[in-house]
Amino acid sequence: MGSFKLGGMTFGSLFKKPETLLYPMQTKTPYPQQKGHIVNAVDECILCGMCARVCPCHCITVDKKGRMWEIDPFSCVLCGSCVRACPTKCLSMDGSSTPVTAQKHAVDLAVPDKKASANA
Repeated sequence: MGSFKLGGMTFGSLFKKPETLLYPMQTKTPYPQQKGHIVNAVDECILCGMCARVCPCHCITVDKKGRMWEIDPFSCVLCGSCVRACPTKCLSMDGSSTPVTAQKHAVDLAVPDKKASANA
């Protein structure tokens, strides 16, 4: 009985498209709700630090005095807590995968000072 199932699967796969992709040349299109990585629209960020407080893995660092926002994408578990907690909705989840790198690094973003640019 088992050999009939195995034969049916083998015979059926001869007429189907392969399930695997040739990765460097072909990539899958992301699913609509796929979690890829965190993106910050720094022009809208107010450096409130809510994202850093709610992050369960503590991968986000907010420096108000230095006007820097930093995330360690290799420690992030992509839970989306920071996106939901952001009061200005400047954080979002991008569906594409994080680019491949040879070394771990943090993403540092300089947040422009809106008050200083308005006075100038």
